[in-house]
Amino acid sequence: MALSYSDYVTQLATLAVVPATDPYFLTILPDAISYAELRIQRDLDLLATVVSDTSSYSTTASQGYVNILPSQFISVQTVSVTTPSSAVFPLVNVSKEYIQNVFNGNTTGTPTYFAMYGSGTDTTGLNNITILLGPIPDATYPLTITGTERFATLSASNTPTYISTYFPDLFLIASMIYVSAYQRNFGKLNDDPQMAVTYESQYQALLKGATVEEYRKKFEGPAWSSRSPSPIATPPRS
Repeated sequence: MALSYSDYVTQLATLAVVPATDPYFLTILPDAISYAELRIQRDLDLLATVVSDTSSYSTTASQGYVNILPSQFISVQTVSVTTPSSAVFPLVNVSKEYIQNVFNGNTTGTPTYFAMYGSGTDTTGLNNITILLGPIPDATYPLTITGTERFATLSASNTPTYISTYFPDLFLIASMIYVSAYQRNFGKLNDDPQMAVTYESQYQALLKGATVEEYRKKFEGPAWSSRSPSPIATPPRS
């Protein structure tokens, strides 16, 4: 069952054994949500976080790199270039040393390779993710960049979310790990030293099933299929 924001607050308060209107509970609630959402997105590498941007970026003639905003992409997966004939070609990912040595800063043409370089600073002082291109573009080419993003967080004005809809159990348990820290139940001398341990072990158990589902969505299940893992049949087929 999908969790709306109000459902989430009520159920989390019940698990934490505090009133849902408790001012201290409401104070830490945004941090508990952020902790749970970020942990789930990092642990699962969700297919639904993959997005493509077809209009924001393009090459600059005689400039062998392009900067993208880290606030837009957590990780870059593919880069494609659109030629004047409207043909779209995916660039091949290589190491930055390959581009630096093979093209040596003076070979121009339509880019065919890209490499993740690091961060640079734009005119506003913000750090960007820098992508090296090879050969160095000889003209302006539109780029399509595909990568992962962060979901908008659950709140009273944004409900429900992808995580609260498809991973409500994992979301609540991850939130309780954070709440346990707030209630100081992490150490052996605290009121309930097993509280955090119990929720962490339950989170890990739920994570295993969710991980299998994500692999299936990406056709990374058994034999690169979307099938669930199954015990080996007895006797096996010859």
